[in-house]
Order: sequence, then C-alpha cells, then structure tokens
Amino acid sequence: MDMDHWQHRLSNLCAAHQVPGASLAVLVDGEIHEFATGVLHRGTGVEATTDSLFQIGSITKLYTATLIMQLVAEGRLDLDAPVVSVLPEFAVADPVATKTVTTRQLLSHTSGIDGDFFLDTGRGDDCVAAYVAACAGLGQNHPPGVTMSYSNSGFTVLGRIVEVLTGQVWDVALRERLLDPLGAHSTVTLPEDVLRFRSALGHLGEPGEEPVPAPVWGLNRSAGPAGIINATAADVVRFARLHLDGGRTPDGTRVLGIEHVAAMRQPQVDVPIRQGSGMQWGLGWVLYDWPGGRVIGHDGATIGQKAFLRVVPEARVAVALLTNGGVPAEVQQRLFTELLTEHAGVAVPRFAPPADPPAVDVTRHVGTYLREGYEVEVTNRDGALHLRGENTGELAQINPVIHLDLVPVTECLFAGRRNEHEPWVPVVFYTLPDGSPYLHFSMRAAPKTIEV
Repeated sequence: MDMDHWQHRLSNLCAAHQVPGASLAVLVDGEIHEFATGVLHRGTGVEATTDSLFQIGSITKLYTATLIMQLVAEGRLDLDAPVVSVLPEFAVADPVATKTVTTRQLLSHTSGIDGDFFLDTGRGDDCVAAYVAACAGLGQNHPPGVTMSYSNSGFTVLGRIVEVLTGQVWDVALRERLLDPLGAHSTVTLPEDVLRFRSALGHLGEPGEEPVPAPVWGLNRSAGPAGIINATAADVVRFARLHLDGGRTPDGTRVLGIEHVAAMRQPQVDVPIRQGSGMQWGLGWVLYDWPGGRVIGHDGATIGQKAFLRVVPEARVAVALLTNGGVPAEVQQRLFTELLTEHAGVAVPRFAPPADPPAVDVTRHVGTYLREGYEVEVTNRDGALHLRGENTGELAQINPVIHLDLVPVTECLFAGRRNEHEPWVPVVFYTLPDGSPYLHFSMRAAPKTIEV
C-alpha cells in the first residue's frame, strides 16, 4: 500500500468537502494501515491522529448483533422465538406486535417498531431497562415482517436481551465478551472513558458551508446498544477482521462460531430503496451486491459525526472511515471507490438520476408521511416533487430541517439532494402488500397520513 498516496488522498478529499477531521483504517493482506487528517474540534484546533476516538454511531449495531449471535451459539437464545419469551416485560403499543416480534426481526429491521425513539432514561446502569419499559407506548410504522424500516429502538431492545441473558449491563458485556478478546482497547462507550483518549466533537452546517462545532457531544446512554461506541478506525477494522476470520481473534480465541458468522451475512429482507443494487439486510450487516463482488458493511451517524465500514469477505479487505462533519458521504464515496477497486477488485456504484429523467405523474406521491421522531412532507412544485423532512423528537433542536428537490428515476424511485455539494440519495414511493402507500427514505419506511 502506498501510504503517502492514501494520506494525501484522504487529506485532499476532506479539505475539498469541508470535513474538519477524519481517521481511516484499511485492512489489506492481513495488515492494518492507518491514516488521519484535520482536527478533532475546530474550536480548540486539536489535531486528529490515528489514535483519536470518533463516534461510530450505528456501526455499534454490528457489535450488539455479534453479542446476540454469541448467545444463539451458546443455545441461550432462539432467533425465531418471540422477544417476550426472553423479556416478559417487553411491550409496544400494538398487542399483536408485542406477542409476535422476534429477535430475528429486530436484527433485520423488520419488526415495524417505530425506530427513532430517543428517550433519555438517565446515566444509571438501569437506563436500557428503563428505555425498554418506556417502549410500551411506542407505535408501529408497519406490521411486523412486511417490509424493512431502520429501527434504533429495536437494537436497544436487543441490548436488553443481552443484559438479561448475561446478567451484565450492555457496556460490561460488550467489554468482556467482545472488546477484550479482540484487543480493542481503544473502543469505549461512556464519556468518562472517552476522556482518557483524544476524542472528536461533531460539527454541523449546511453542505458547502464551513461546519461549526456541535452544541452537544453525544447520544443518551440509553441508546447504547444502537449507537454510542467511540473507537479508533483501526479498532473498527479489528472488529471487521473477526468476521473475516470466522469468529476467531488474532491469537486464536474463538469469539463466535463460523456458522453464526456466516448466518449474519445471510439475506433476511430486501431494502426497497436502490434500483438494481441488490441491497439487502442480514442479521446486523447491510449486504451489497456490487460489481466485482459481495460487500458487507454499515454506516453510523451521531451529532455531527459519521462513520462508514465496508468489508469485502472474498478479498479479505476492510475499510473504515470516521469523520466529524462536513460532507463525509462524498469523501467516503470517492475514497472507498478507489481503495476497493485497487485492493479488492470491487466497483462502488454511484446513485444518480438519469441525464434525461422520465416524465412522471407525481400527484399520487404528494402527501405527508409520518413516523416516530420524523415527518416528511412531499409537495408538487410545478410538476416536480419537493421533500421537506423534519425531526419531531428529541433531536429536533439539533438536526436542521432538510429540503430536497426530487428528480425521477422511475415512476416510484426518485433521487434527491440538498445541493450540488452532496451525493444523491434515493427516495422510494411504494405500497405494502395490503396496498398502504409508503415512503422509504434514509432507510426508514413511513406511512402516508395526510393528502396535501
């Protein structure tokens, strides 16, 4: 690996796309190569280094999924048994969902439980249990099993399953059952542990503008199993290598059975948002069918920080990029395209509308689509669709309202972006088997509620 080339490429891409700081780790030929650029905090000017911690957000879910699969391997958990068989106190607002939702559905985001319920239940060791108790009033955005919708709530419930079956709080189970065997000593969850390291602060701002330090550092502890891990990029790649090595650590310690590693990569549900991409969800992993090979991965986002992990199992290549603001999706797109093409023979597809978009009757898509914590309003502006998205929950004071002009790709698939500085994102209008109209955006399904 040409270290100078990739260091300059990372630095140049981050500068071009207003990313204050970033850390990159690449596993190639059994070696982990590390890079860093920029600053951890624009207010203090502290330099980003390869041993700096960033928030990896929802990549945390892969760690929680691995803990769950350990329990399956030990014969202590049945993926297809109802969650209430393990957590008798588990309940959501829908009585059918309460009785029938399974651990497999939680892992594959098919439970239908409204997913962006961010409730602060305190800093105590009972915070995850208290969060699960509060889910008793949580609604469904679709019936269990009929589609997929990304659910942070579901992964906190999974964290509670880990707690009940291990007798340990999630943070301790994570450390003792996974991080310590991996030698991932720069991976932590709690702020008081993060303080022992150089750590990044998120930055906020519109694409194309210089980002500024975020007013809040991280998420609530109750969101732990869904997204509060802080780590170096190299430690994230060490976790990925565990899955490449069939569940064994570099010293030969068996952390997970090879059959359970394989099971996590088996498709559970199609993701309805990308035309012809073959994008599916496994048990925790996102599965990509890209030109040149099968890829697994996950992204993560917290308050002004974004993280990306892609793994090519056949080539035994893994890449992790951790960032703290700006337009990191564009950095990731360009950098991973170059790295994976060179080292794994895999081409990263870029989603974009056609140069000559088809003529589409957009009137049937107009309306309001509502899910827990987020409202999307789709309007018709002179024959073109416009999307307005707004947080309505605890993140409303932090995340800005977004506006996307939608360009048709097909009758039901559209491409949107805030401005030319950002990559295009897919927006899909579709129906469930019962004919209910839905919007799929940002990996979430939302039912249509109001015609406008």
